Amino acid sequence: WVLPSSGCDGSILLDDTSSFTGEKNANPNRNSARGFEVIDNIKTAVESACPGVVSCADILAIAAADSVAILGGPTWNVKLGRRDAKTASQSAANTAIPAPTSSLSTLTSMFSAVGLSSKDLVTLSGAHTIGQARCTNFRARIYNETNIDTSFATTRQSNCPSTSGSGDNNLAPLDLQTPTSFDNNYFKNLVNKKGLLHSDQQLFNGGSTNSIVSGYSTNPSSFSSDFAAAMIKMGDIKPLTGSNGEIRKNCRKTN
Repeated sequence: WVLPSSGCDGSILLDDTSSFTGEKNANPNRNSARGFEVIDNIKTAVESACPGVVSCADILAIAAADSVAILGGPTWNVKLGRRDAKTASQSAANTAIPAPTSSLSTLTSMFSAVGLSSKDLVTLSGAHTIGQARCTNFRARIYNETNIDTSFATTRQSNCPSTSGSGDNNLAPLDLQTPTSFDNNYFKNLVNKKGLLHSDQQLFNGGSTNSIVSGYSTNPSSFSSDFAAAMIKMGDIKPLTGSNGEIRKNCRKTN
């Protein structure tokens, strides 16, 4: 669940080669973005049924929607017709994807840069109702920050040593309550100071987005409908269409 670095064009799927540096090893993605083999399996099945028709970018968009639905979240009609990028940019991924240490003002401006509002920011952050984060990305929060529930911090410290370099890749669920259900517990956690990432808790820390978080924490249906709309909006960010890009045969490399 990251903002596309250059648009919804499947660029993150491209592997590094001796002559090309992709986005998989950009700071926000390295050891964090995973599950690429799932996309490979889908692509293989789709190519055998109708070769050269469905892009990897569309597969990503459909897989995101299906994953949310399977885990109990909302459904939406995914717009189709994206084409795949022939290149990727590690530097763009490093600069365009918000770090887990981001402040609310940084998050707001980075989302705004791709046409997403502060409400979209909060809504899409609700995707953190599922998924995992690496110890290195929440260590500073659980040991140093004060706007955190004490027992929650203690629980997380048990699997994330304070020393940098020790247990960096140990994982913890972004939503402690129901880590494999798509629901509104993420927002309830924020209200109770149990956001895992600094960037999560920034959404409910006395700032301009507090009221949106509060609303979602008590009204799961409004979160569901807003999330569906925000995912469609994010899927509209600079897609390649028409004769731009290509339909990759293999999602990991250009044709």
